[in-house]
Amino acid sequence: MLAPPPTKGHTSIARLHRYWYVACRSSELSNRPLARTLLGVPLVLFRDGEGRAGALLDRCPHRNVPLSLGRVASTGHLECAYHGWQFDGSGQCRLVPGLQGGGEKERRCPSAALREQEGLVWVCPALGEEPDQPPFRIGLEALSGHSIVEHEVEARGTLHATLENALDVPHTAFLHRGLFRGKKPNEIRVRVKRTPTSVEAEYIGEPRPDGLVGKLLSPSGGIVEHWDRFFLPSVAQVEYKLGTESHFLVTALCTPVTDFLTRLTAVAAFRTLLPSFLLRPILQRVALRIFAQDAVMLKAQSDNVERFGGEQYMSTDLDFLGPQIWRLLRQAERGEPGENVVERELRFFA
Repeated sequence: MLAPPPTKGHTSIARLHRYWYVACRSSELSNRPLARTLLGVPLVLFRDGEGRAGALLDRCPHRNVPLSLGRVASTGHLECAYHGWQFDGSGQCRLVPGLQGGGEKERRCPSAALREQEGLVWVCPALGEEPDQPPFRIGLEALSGHSIVEHEVEARGTLHATLENALDVPHTAFLHRGLFRGKKPNEIRVRVKRTPTSVEAEYIGEPRPDGLVGKLLSPSGGIVEHWDRFFLPSVAQVEYKLGTESHFLVTALCTPVTDFLTRLTAVAAFRTLLPSFLLRPILQRVALRIFAQDAVMLKAQSDNVERFGGEQYMSTDLDFLGPQIWRLLRQAERGEPGENVVERELRFFA
């Protein structure tokens, strides 16, 4: 039989259920139920009569109809569209229309732990469980002088591939040529530091990127301070500083919808010498163009992994964060304690 060359059959998929993930923005959750899938778990999110958010398994226990097809009734409870069963935010059944003699409280729908923080709704897809640690905090209160832009996009790629792509410097000179880098390469030092729950790459002696984004953030040029960071289970963060004039912080909160589909809630905070009302629409267009290029490549990568029946990666020292992220994801999935801090430093051209 004709077939492609064999691979190890391995795919970099880690399923970390007992963690917080962004399900939606707070502003998206009003008086109508919202369907969301986290790590393959179908959920319905809604606000009760007092405005409190809740998350239930998107399946009415009566006849398995999606609860997201229902509505929030005048009682403030989530009402199934099929027979009108009503549930509160904890999943407790509060009403079975027409049932004589009570019995509602004997019935319930599985619920998921939920927290609202910094304008985001965080949910744990391990039904009935709550993570030991609170959700990741961006620290927006410390960025009061910045302009904030939020946007949600999806990528056809594993959580690991999407995280690596968001934090990978070498590809920007080729896939995003002219937008980020791509002209004369410069020698840069990078210091990589891994902790039990995170990994950071600090770039030292990096000139302002010569692409359009760099010119928008700092027209005068200069040496930038640049960090790329990953935090368990699914946060990618990029930070640029240039003196006191420019600061750019992008936090991508990644939510694995399925093994090969990842939703990114990007929160960008920026401060520059240029007026924000002029810069904001330009940066949004450029950022969406960059992501569109990344999305095409992530899909092509995923399709090829599927076509060959697995991954066959060949990493080098230039893959600063991808292998480190995978190591942390696998340790967390297995419930293994993180290792002690590990640091290394090297030089490369970008």
